[in-house]
Parts: sequence; C-alpha cells; structure tokens
Amino acid sequence: MKAVVLGSAAGGGFPQWNCRCANCSLAWAGDPRASWRTQSSLALVERDEAILVNASPDIGQQLRATPALWPQSARHSPIAKVVLTSAEIDHVAGLLSLRERHAFQIWALDPVRAAIADNPMLQPLQADWAALRADAPIPAGDETEMTLFPVPGKAPLYLETPEPETGSEDGETAGLVVSRRGTRLLYIPGCATLSDGVRVQAERADIVLFDGTLFEDDEMIRSGLGEKTGRRMGHMPMTGPGGSLDWLAALPASRKIYTHINNTNPVLIEGSRERRLVESAGVEIARDGMEIPL
Repeated sequence: MKAVVLGSAAGGGFPQWNCRCANCSLAWAGDPRASWRTQSSLALVERDEAILVNASPDIGQQLRATPALWPQSARHSPIAKVVLTSAEIDHVAGLLSLRERHAFQIWALDPVRAAIADNPMLQPLQADWAALRADAPIPAGDETEMTLFPVPGKAPLYLETPEPETGSEDGETAGLVVSRRGTRLLYIPGCATLSDGVRVQAERADIVLFDGTLFEDDEMIRSGLGEKTGRRMGHMPMTGPGGSLDWLAALPASRKIYTHINNTNPVLIEGSRERRLVESAGVEIARDGMEIPL
C-alpha cells in the first residue's frame, strides 16, 4: 500500500483563484519556487483498490493526475471507500463529482455524517453512508487497520454559530490512523490545538501528516487578506506560542510532513527563510503527487 497526497493546499488551492498576494503572484507568474497545489486530500492505494480520504473540490483534476486512480473499464473506479475527516466544503464538495453511478462507501464520525448526509444535492450518489463511533475500525483489508478519532476543531463554516467553539472534540474534526504491516500513518489536515489524544496518536506514529495551514497565527490579518486568526478558523499555526513546529520536530516519527497549507503561508515558496526553518527541523512540506510507502 502507498499513500498518495492528491492535494496539499488549504481551501482555495494555490495559487488561489482570486488572489494576487505575494505568494500567489509568484505562482501565477510561473516561478518554479512556487509550485501549484490543489486542495487537500489523500488516497490510500493497494493494487487495484483505493480509499479516498476527503473529497476536495479539485477531485477531478486530482484523479486525472494520478494513474493509480484511473478506471480500468466502463463505469469502474478503484475508489471503493471515501473517509471524511470533516464536513468542511473543501473536504466534501468533491463528492458531487463522484455521482456517475459508481457505488462506494462513505465513512465518517457521526457529526460529519449528520452535517451532509441529508443534503439533497448528494442524493444522486450511489453511496452507502456509515456513521462511526470514535476509534471504531473501518474495514480496509486483512493487513490494514484504519480508525477515525476526534481532534480539536469546530463545526464547518456553513454551520458556525456567531461564537463557535474552536476546540471541540465532539467529532466535527477527526484524525485518521492507518496501520499497515507494522507501519503507522497519522493524517490530521485540521487541528485547532494539541490535545492529549493527538499527542498520544502522534507519539505512536511512524509517519505524521499534520495541519500546516498558517506559519503564524495572525498571518491573514497582517497580510490584509482576512479578519480571523488561524486558531479562530480551527487551525493551530506552525510557529509562535503554542505552535506545532517544535512539537513535530521532537516526535519520534521517521517522517513528519505539513499539509493543508494556505496560500498565504511563506513555506510554499522553496528556498524561503520560513521553508528553510521548517526543513531544518526535519519536517517536510507536502506536494501534490507525493507518494509515501506503507
């Protein structure tokens, strides 16, 4: 089995379709230091079957760019399951592109299932919805174990209250654990703060893909591109008080990788001071098409 990073950017992708910030300007200009990225998603591929982890709005582009996910006959796809770590638009909108009479299962914790399963736009899906309890196993073959567990986060933007709880562990946001022949992968594309549960899972993992949305908590405010901090959006920053970089760097995992990276984050630019800082700490920056053997 291998994990394939289908998309490594946060919502909107990189460059973002309506943005000419410093980072996006480099990408639009074709600067080789600023590789284009689609919205975050992962695929777990084993021979002729695959599990999609989140269905981003860029799913069509991602599938066409990944030969292991190409159909082998009429009305066929290797995708047998979709696992959702949240009900955010950038993690579920791609489901609308999987409606051409192809049967598959969708696995999610109950708050995520409840947020989207009854949406009439998704009724054309030939999908079997499965609500999970935290840490309940997801069927994935004889040699692979998969579970979802709550991580600190919040309800999706379209369900937010005026004063949302951003550190909820009720299951609106989840992490995915994949164990295969003694190798353990942890995938957490969104995390508001480090909980005991996140720390325990990360200490046990061989490979950690973690929320890299912002480099600094007030990054979008300082750049004039938003009014919210990263934590208010449900994403802890890489640096600053309570940042994730020092924690990631100290983990025993053999590979530590940032994913779900916002278009404002300077680590997107190869050779930048911020990119060098992260890489010198032993943490990688995910890229679209990155393959990770399990």
